[in-house]
Amino acid sequence: MPLFPNVGGIVIKRNCAIWGIGALGVLLLGVGCFPASAADAGKSAAPIKIAVFNFELEDISPAASLEGATTSTAATMDKVSSAARQVLVQSGRYSLVDVSNANAKPVTEKTLRDCDGCDGCDAAIALQLGAEQSLVGVVRRVTMTDYYVLVQIRDARTGKILDQQAANFAGDGWASGVAALIRHQVLAQ
Repeated sequence: MPLFPNVGGIVIKRNCAIWGIGALGVLLLGVGCFPASAADAGKSAAPIKIAVFNFELEDISPAASLEGATTSTAATMDKVSSAARQVLVQSGRYSLVDVSNANAKPVTEKTLRDCDGCDGCDAAIALQLGAEQSLVGVVRRVTMTDYYVLVQIRDARTGKILDQQAANFAGDGWASGVAALIRHQVLAQ
């Protein structure tokens, strides 16, 4: 059965003409709005100012339990923090706020992940530095080859957790694991 039964050639032609006019109207409306959409697409929102604190190491590996055993160097953790900052900046969604002058005890002692139960002191510190958001990251070493990366982003004004991600990796490429977590989980949202 045809979509429009032929009751008389005039009805089919009139319906086709109405559809044609309607389609033309939609097309013109879309074209009329397109320049505004194209102009808006050229304007991008300003990058979010984020304070990315140095990543902290939580070593629960068997080697860490040996007295005096060093399982990571400051240089390794610096590479991890640099990788996180680089991926965030390259995304264009974030601009970095310098955290090198932050002298609060949890920052200097690298205990933001614990912070004596303050629940978000990183956000308050980030706000003082002029940031809109804060990022605290932890590498949790479980064995000599297995580790977890944990990342938490807070709103600097409210302290509310905006994003929290974790992933398990194997190997000694902590910086690449951090970059992968941020690229594929944090920025994918």
